[in-house]
Amino acid sequence: MNTIKTMGLLVTLTLILVWAGGALGGKQGMTFALLFALGINFVSYWFSDKIVLKMYSAKEVSETQAPELYAMVRMLSQKAELPMPKVYLMDQEQPNAFATGRNPRHAAVAVTTGIMRILSREELQGVIAHELAHVKHRDILIGTVAATIAGAISYLAQMAQWAMIFGGHRDDEEGGNPIAAFAMMIIGPIAALIVQMAISRSREYAADQGGAAIAGNPRYLAGALKKLHRASQQIPMKANPATSHMFIVNPLSGGGLFKLFSTHPPIEERIARLESMGR
Repeated sequence: MNTIKTMGLLVTLTLILVWAGGALGGKQGMTFALLFALGINFVSYWFSDKIVLKMYSAKEVSETQAPELYAMVRMLSQKAELPMPKVYLMDQEQPNAFATGRNPRHAAVAVTTGIMRILSREELQGVIAHELAHVKHRDILIGTVAATIAGAISYLAQMAQWAMIFGGHRDDEEGGNPIAAFAMMIIGPIAALIVQMAISRSREYAADQGGAAIAGNPRYLAGALKKLHRASQQIPMKANPATSHMFIVNPLSGGGLFKLFSTHPPIEERIARLESMGR
């Protein structure tokens, strides 16, 4: 059901993109929007893992450099029937982790130095298993596609804004409709954000469930999430909002509307589901 829901949301996101292109430039705008999305998805597919790892200064570690962490990732990968991913460490005080890579054979798991300090061995297993579940479900590719299409919609909205300022619209068969362009400029980015958020939340729930199965005990991850959520509120992290959806808990803190539009499900709901699985 999660897969069906995710595919439906991706189709919705693509339709928003096509509508945005049509509103901006008619048939030509629709074609441009699709080609633009294909281009940035191609770049994201091949290079997004390298970009995000470099963004957070993640360093690859070998079995000699981090024997316990490496052995844990290898053991859980075998349980999940996945190839051994590369293992990275980020020199960050905030305890957090993410997985990246275009497919299971080109995957990487990155954890912060902070997470190594505050979690027990069982809790860290729960976190690693969660990230491996993302790899197994190919959530990294799904999340990248969703983020890039949403980014393309925001870019088109900015183009519409400049086009309206300089009177660049024509209301005919080939040009865009100025009323539709104005609506797209306001509604498009919000709709894209909501759909992207729904995709991310759906995949987080699925990774929690899959990770609990890989680790062998849902309470491992539940205990880890309690500590990680508390620490994320106390220890700031310089994270790019475009990549915040990749982390196991949102590295950016905030309340009100920030929580409403968060790419992560409510932490209380995630913990409750895991504890229910344990019972």
